[in-house]
Amino acid sequence: MMHLKSQDEIEKIRASCRIAADAMALMVDLVAPGIATAQLDEVADSYIRQQGAVASALNYRGYPRSICTSINEEVVHGIPGARRLKNGDILSVDIAVKHAGYHGDMNVSFAVGDVDSEAVRLLATTKEGLEIGLRASEPGARLGDVGHQIQAHIEAARFSVVRDYCGHGIGRNFHEQPQLLHFGTAGTGRRLQPGVVFTVEPMVNAGVADVRVLDDEWTAVTADGMRSAQFEHTIAVTESGPDVLSRFDDLPF
Repeated sequence: MMHLKSQDEIEKIRASCRIAADAMALMVDLVAPGIATAQLDEVADSYIRQQGAVASALNYRGYPRSICTSINEEVVHGIPGARRLKNGDILSVDIAVKHAGYHGDMNVSFAVGDVDSEAVRLLATTKEGLEIGLRASEPGARLGDVGHQIQAHIEAARFSVVRDYCGHGIGRNFHEQPQLLHFGTAGTGRRLQPGVVFTVEPMVNAGVADVRVLDDEWTAVTADGMRSAQFEHTIAVTESGPDVLSRFDDLPF
């Protein structure tokens, strides 16, 4: 069942998103060749706790860390550890926060050092797909409309949209209804109405859309070993249009 959020609930979700966004801002200064992903996790977790919040991912269905760090062919749910970033990597950082009973969620993919032109194009196309999805999330639009517009943009650039994972409703629960597929058929799916809060988070592969999950039972990687990127925001549908709850004027996301 899809719960429509009140304005008070939306502001609480925005407050959680603010903590996540500020934690993400710390990553901007830290992401560089040589740093271990466990260090990124420790910094983010410490900051989140200092705000009186908790990382939504920590212990969620047994997940062992506070953020997700997915590198190159890792699509989602990469577990921070001893692996160190290298020049030319793509790093996707997913940070979700629970504060005052409500969750907020976002993801940014970073270019580590100097990346090649195809990585630049992959990152730009993925970010554009996110922005298209955000703009399409108008009251009265259907979920299929949003997914179709994202898919059309990604595939026109000769990249692939991951089918195995999707955007999701968010609020008192980390994952709620509705589910947003980042592909689909225009004119299909549930209609969006004011009070719906969900994430738009396209995962885009340089090669095929297929993924497989590693033995750690969390890390999803591209089936062909090619690179992947992801960007994500939490959004509320309002009478006046989409309100991006994890975007703030003083931050670059």
